[in-house]
Amino acid sequence: MAGQLHRRDVVAVLLAPRTPDTLVVAGLGSSAWDVTAAGDNPLNFSLIGGMGLTAMIGLGLATTQPDKQVLVITGDGDMLMGMGSLATIARVAPRNLSIVVLDNEMFGETGGQPTHTAGSTDLAAVAAATGIPRTGTVRTDAELKALIRSIYHETGPQCHAVKIMHEELVSLKPPLDGAYAKDRFRIALLGDQAAVGGYRG
Repeated sequence: MAGQLHRRDVVAVLLAPRTPDTLVVAGLGSSAWDVTAAGDNPLNFSLIGGMGLTAMIGLGLATTQPDKQVLVITGDGDMLMGMGSLATIARVAPRNLSIVVLDNEMFGETGGQPTHTAGSTDLAAVAAATGIPRTGTVRTDAELKALIRSIYHETGPQCHAVKIMHEELVSLKPPLDGAYAKDRFRIALLGDQAAVGGYRG
């Protein structure tokens, strides 16, 4: 059953405690717009058209940046397409990786068709079955507060589904130029020497 939480409120409170060591990877479409709505940050990396890749990009960052906290925020359609990545994440077990799936049980970018989470698929149960040690489904404000504590104070990997309502919201887009977005993120993380695409700030 879809939730009653508002997606932008959820993302805003998830990101409020972030520090300069928090790297955020946003899934394509609405998840990226939600993260941007909470405040553009050069340490946000949004996938604009790469469906199913978000969790694996988070895994790559978590393993190569073990001193940073990596927070993946994506949707149920993206997570379902990349569901095999959960098994790899469980196997690698990065302690600094958290995945939050904004689950409205529909493909918002293609017309609202129901995803499998509208039926019998439970993403938190799938994540737990792969061996990810911290998993759960969030439906209430109290559970959301507990999730925030877990993300910022407990070790990972962890994967949580947050049941949200369907909403038609204004798209607040991050930088859409892929080369620029990549360079901006690399420079913010690694310094000016990391620019490979001509970024000048």
